[in-house]
Order: sequence, then structure tokens, then C-alpha cells
Amino acid sequence: MSEPLTLYKLIILYMLQKVDFPLSNAQISGFILDKGYTNYFHLQQAISELIESGLVRSETVRNASYLKITESGNQTLEYFGTEVSEDIKKDIGEFFRENSMELKEERSAMADYYKSDKEGYLVRCQAKERDIPLIDMTLTVPTKEAAEALCAAWKNKSKQVYESLLDMLL
Repeated sequence: MSEPLTLYKLIILYMLQKVDFPLSNAQISGFILDKGYTNYFHLQQAISELIESGLVRSETVRNASYLKITESGNQTLEYFGTEVSEDIKKDIGEFFRENSMELKEERSAMADYYKSDKEGYLVRCQAKERDIPLIDMTLTVPTKEAAEALCAAWKNKSKQVYESLLDMLL
């Protein structure tokens, strides 16, 4: 392998291919930086180039970027995946085994807010299970502070809200 940046890209693609849900930039960064594979700036350059080349798709929710491998990314990994060493693949496997529940739960309840065209703020709350939408609702609140509080509470209370709604409606 002639260029280290290429290896970092392949590690990212390999990680994204091994899960059936998007990973946040922070989750990928945490693994790669903790293992000492590269520094933050090289890693962000690799992620940026993967997005620009269409090998990875990025979605931003609040302040987090979530990455998902594209079909082109899968094809690239098929051709060059052997460049990722067995030791690195083993480290990635261990990381997913040790953190799989936390990684999935972080993505299962999401909330984001934005300024309304009329009054106040709109807060979109979503809950998913295995990438299947369970609930997707938008609430209007009067202030930015209320929107931020609702987003923070949603992560911990989304299951209760979903179950309560089902009980009331069924």
C-alpha cells in the first residue's frame, strides 16, 4: 500500500460495511484514534474524500454526521479490501462485539430541531428499530431552549412515548 490515507479510507469502508446501520463520525473517529491508526486531521481528510468520491453518504442530525457506505463503496472494498490487514479486521470485529448495543441505541432514537417559518421551533423526533421506523413525529415548541430540552429528553424517553401512544390508540 503506497499511501497511508488510502488505508484509512479502506478501514472506514470496512467498518461501514460490517454494520447494517450508519455510524457517526464520532464513533468511527473514536475507534481509529483510540487504536492510534492515524491522527484526527488525516482521518477527517479521509472521510471527506470518501464522501466527495461517492463511496460514503453522509447525513447530519443535529451536530452529528452519520456515514453509510454506498454501492460504489462496497465495490471498492471488494477490489481493495485485502489491503486491510487481518489484525485491523480483528480489532474492528472486537470493537463491534464490545460496543454493538451502544452503537445501535445511539442511532435508534434521534431528534433534531429547526426554526419554524411561522413561530417557534419544530422538533422532529424519530425512533427506529433495526432501521425500521417506529415513530416519526414533529412537534412545535415556543423556544430554542424548549426544542433543545425535547431533543435531549427524546433519547431517553422515546420507547415510553411509543408504547404509550400504542396503548392509547389500540
